[in-house]
Amino acid sequence: MFPLHPLSLLGAILLCLPLAAIFTFTTPSSPIDAATSLPIIAFEPNLTNKHQEPISSPPFKTLGESRIKKQTTVNATTPPPPPPLPPVISIEDEADDQSLFKLAYRVDPSPKPKKKLAFMFLTTSSLPFAPLWELFFSRAAANSYNIYVHVDPSVNSTGSFRGVFANRIIPSKPTRRNTPTLIAAARRLLAHALLHDESNWMFAILSPSCIPLHSFNYTYRTLIRSRRSFIEILENEPGAHARWAARGEDAMLPEVEYKDVRVGSQFWVVKRKHARIIVRDTRLWSKFKLPCLHDYTCYPDEQYFPTLLSMVDPLGCIPCTLTHVDWRGGHGGHPRMYEPSEVGPELIRSLIKARPRYGDDRLDGSNSTVRKRHDPFLFARKFSPGALHHLINMAHEVIFKD
Repeated sequence: MFPLHPLSLLGAILLCLPLAAIFTFTTPSSPIDAATSLPIIAFEPNLTNKHQEPISSPPFKTLGESRIKKQTTVNATTPPPPPPLPPVISIEDEADDQSLFKLAYRVDPSPKPKKKLAFMFLTTSSLPFAPLWELFFSRAAANSYNIYVHVDPSVNSTGSFRGVFANRIIPSKPTRRNTPTLIAAARRLLAHALLHDESNWMFAILSPSCIPLHSFNYTYRTLIRSRRSFIEILENEPGAHARWAARGEDAMLPEVEYKDVRVGSQFWVVKRKHARIIVRDTRLWSKFKLPCLHDYTCYPDEQYFPTLLSMVDPLGCIPCTLTHVDWRGGHGGHPRMYEPSEVGPELIRSLIKARPRYGDDRLDGSNSTVRKRHDPFLFARKFSPGALHHLINMAHEVIFKD
């Protein structure tokens, strides 16, 4: 082996010094030093657009942030639900009624002798057939009946109610067709009748277009001897589901399921027990008082009473109305109106001979509780006010001749 010359060794050392300096300054001495010495990467703004907003979020998104943005986008495109409809009956009127109903329910359930009939007229105006009703009541004992009138307070009724109707108007509230105000008015009549006279036994609701078909004595005997109410209760009527869902598809739940809903005439005669049940109810009323979405499916007074009594005491009801009405030729939800030219003895006698339909059965159907009944119609509607003269002329010879 050749010996190294001193100059050669010095040259080699000088050649290695730059490489040693590079390794000394670029190689980390420990892991911690390496972490602190990593270069920081900054995102420079786009200098070509001086109005661009600075970046406020990282250029990447987590999975959670992606879901939030997706959900926000969907909600932004979905229209908000419509606001709830305003209540038909004001809070003040509702509070007044509830105070009245609580008092009415507390009355003695057993009537005092002598039993009386309560005739309850629900009207928005005067009673066009008041003279005929005057004749009807003229042969009645004073201690056998009471009269109550609910009239829209917006109507000037001063001087319109005389004779047996004088001072018979109860504190009333405005009413409107296709709304629960008609239910509230009927309940108000019941409450005042219960509180006014403990002898009231049967309660009949009547309209201004109603007329009597028999004498008072015949009407009194028919109703007083009955132990059950007369109220039409129909289960399988066309359009029943649309009426049930009139406030919204599930608005009546859970208080009123569709299987429980019933339909029937708003003109009924109920006994004292059922009058107290009606004024006491708050459960079904909490649903039936809600506003409907459309008027053409909203007939709450034709559903509330038959549904309530069908759920509470179906065997205590005769499922028929004693008020005759002819739907042939009816329109707009209104039954046929008898005009003066067609009102005569023949028409009245045909109404007197007619018999009601019992529930979903036809006359004398399969319902064992009513199979052998032949109840008469005691009242009839609708009559044009112009027919009063014809009715008065045949009152004693046809209408009141039992």
